Amino acid sequence: MRCFAALPNVEMVAVADESGFKIRSFHHALEAYKVRDLLVAKGIGINTWSDWWGFKLEAFDGIPENAALMTQQGGRATIHSDSAIGIQRLNQDAAKAMASGRAPGLPITEDQALRWITANPAWVLGIDDITGTLEPGKRADVAVWSGSPFSVYSRAELVIAGGEITYDRGQGATPSDFELANSATQRVP
Repeated sequence: MRCFAALPNVEMVAVADESGFKIRSFHHALEAYKVRDLLVAKGIGINTWSDWWGFKLEAFDGIPENAALMTQQGGRATIHSDSAIGIQRLNQDAAKAMASGRAPGLPITEDQALRWITANPAWVLGIDDITGTLEPGKRADVAVWSGSPFSVYSRAELVIAGGEITYDRGQGATPSDFELANSATQRVP
């Protein structure tokens, strides 16, 4: 018997309707694209990965266009990670999900992709009135990049967290492993 992972989401929506509670978001919603019309109609967001699918039975039908399809439908998607290492590169995961959506022609903008890792997660957590976007009166941790935050070649130049500068490349920050490897190959004997 084949597992249809989107079905539990539909069943939970029915339980929520019958019991009178609201679902804010489904986590690990790899097959949300199958029921995105229902999720959008109910105002339910999704938390998904950019490209983790097919690694176990309940993830068999996940697709890399998932976040883009949810966004195109008018819903809220977030790109997340269960990994302490992966969480450090959510900008690159958002870029992968954006590229996966654009490949078949979905018009995903950089603003929409950035919201997958900023405004939408704040909304899912119910704290979008205090964080998630850069607006007067909101709290924000900010990273200033050397280029597009979606490029693997961009570097963090400045990080402000909790109102304090926590990283400033201009103050002699230690180069990354990538930069060290690059400079080693470019040395003249």
